[in-house]
Amino acid sequence: MTSVQASPAGLSTPSADAAPAEDLRRFPENFLWGAATSAYQIEGAAHEDGRSASVWDTFCRTPGKVHRGDTGDLAADHYHRWREDIALMKDMGLNAYRFSVAWPRVQPTGRGPAVERGLDFYRRLVDELLEAGITPLATLYHWDLPQELEDIGGWPHRATAQRFADYARLTAQALGDRVTHWTTLNEPWCSAFLGYGSGVHAPGRTDPADALRAAHHLNLAHGLGVAALRAELPRTAKLSVALNLHQVRALTTSPADLEAARRIDAVGNRVFLGPMLRGTYDQDLLQDTAHLVEWDDLVRPGDLEAIAAPIDELGINYYTPALVSAGGGVRNDAHGRSDHSPWPGAEDVAFHQPPGELTAMQWSIDATGLRDLVDRVHQDHPDLPLMITENGIACEDYLSPEGQVNDTDRIAYLHQHLGAVHQAIGAGVPVAGYFAWSLLDNFEWAYGYAKRFGLVYVDFPSQRRTPKASAHWYGQVIRRGGISRLP
Repeated sequence: MTSVQASPAGLSTPSADAAPAEDLRRFPENFLWGAATSAYQIEGAAHEDGRSASVWDTFCRTPGKVHRGDTGDLAADHYHRWREDIALMKDMGLNAYRFSVAWPRVQPTGRGPAVERGLDFYRRLVDELLEAGITPLATLYHWDLPQELEDIGGWPHRATAQRFADYARLTAQALGDRVTHWTTLNEPWCSAFLGYGSGVHAPGRTDPADALRAAHHLNLAHGLGVAALRAELPRTAKLSVALNLHQVRALTTSPADLEAARRIDAVGNRVFLGPMLRGTYDQDLLQDTAHLVEWDDLVRPGDLEAIAAPIDELGINYYTPALVSAGGGVRNDAHGRSDHSPWPGAEDVAFHQPPGELTAMQWSIDATGLRDLVDRVHQDHPDLPLMITENGIACEDYLSPEGQVNDTDRIAYLHQHLGAVHQAIGAGVPVAGYFAWSLLDNFEWAYGYAKRFGLVYVDFPSQRRTPKASAHWYGQVIRRGGISRLP
């Protein structure tokens, strides 16, 4: 996945999308226009209907881990306000919605039978989505591992992969007659390397060897989960995984910087792409990390064949590129501050801030990174349909005295990145859908409620929803089937 070049500025900001029809950059008629969320970030109801604690419930209660000690106990209260939220989706014109199922709501201990009250919530949600003409896309795992499974080892423990497959089977049995698109894991890189490497995400562990073990067992969980889903779902169901692939760029073309980019690409991208799509771990990755784990012991006979179970589409989550060089020791990158690296085998690689505009997360705004990324994935896997399953920006949003949120920076960001997607489609890349992150302002993990990514503003004390200017703009794009031409 490595691309070597200077970090270019983002594409131009948009003109108004009231352009004449002949000036539109049109998307395919069957394109999925969606928004995405995750269960822990929006649902709340943390102690209702049999739900047990997840690793994030525990992490939030660990002093110093989450901004201001915020928790997802209430979040955006979607568990009680889902009808209102679906009405917002319908008003916006979304034809697809990507949500995640909370494992501890369905299977509180991570083992045994499902809790029907938990499944009933998702049955009602999916039925209402279908009634509104919105295609549901279910993600089985978006980081909320049942705490009881973490207590017996978590993702570094091999048995967790089989527990996930059992959970996938139960969920498919409940929802498989109405959900046609299924994603096994969301961003396993974060689960493994932020959760067990740098410790900035739950469960907050900082062991690079355990991070690599977690990565392999997440890969195995994906493969076993695909097999479990195939056994329960109609043959027409589409299965995927959503990866936060890193568009890695070397600061210079020096051999040392190119080597730094290779190492980040290995543990940032190919640690998942290799086994999932080709049934192998690349030798350079194994060599980079051989001092940390015994790969011959970790990868058992049959693992790679299981992990490489065929999928129907690949989800790509993209926010910002990575600009790297040799040297630097312990460093800060887009994934948070920590004295421990999330990059085992590449701990001394330095990350740099590219020039140009930044988001409220201090991430570089660069839509060319998305274009380069999908081009490279398509080049490597030309027969695999792609979807942009997350893309968005945190802004300093506020509600004006007139009751409006004029998030013009978000509109510009979405326009630029949709432009990159349109360019890719025009070049023959099979991108089937785009999901803005996120539908709602939400609990933003270790940042608590301090960062806002939503198309819809949530006043957390009152839970009042207000569609932002970006929501109205995105709705217009969907109704017109395209965006205005980039200047």
